[in-house]
Amino acid sequence: MSDLKELIEQLPPDLQEEVKDFVEFLLEKRTGKKQARLRQDWVGALKCYHDQYYTSLELQKKALEWRGD
Repeated sequence: MSDLKELIEQLPPDLQEEVKDFVEFLLEKRTGKKQARLRQDWVGALKCYHDQYYTSLELQKKALEWRGD
C-alpha cells in the first residue's frame, strides 16, 4: 500500500482529487449503499386533467411554454 500512496503523492493536486473520488466511488459501489426510495407523492396531482388528451408534441410545446423557452 505504501507504493500506491507514493504514486498518488507524485500526482498533481487535481489528479489526486480524481483518485480520491474514484476510490470513494469504488467503496460506495462495493458496500452497496441503499438508494433512496422513489417518492410518489405526486400521484393524482393532475387528476383534474384526466378528461383532456394531449399528443406528445402538444405536451412538448406546453413544457417549452411553461419554461419560457
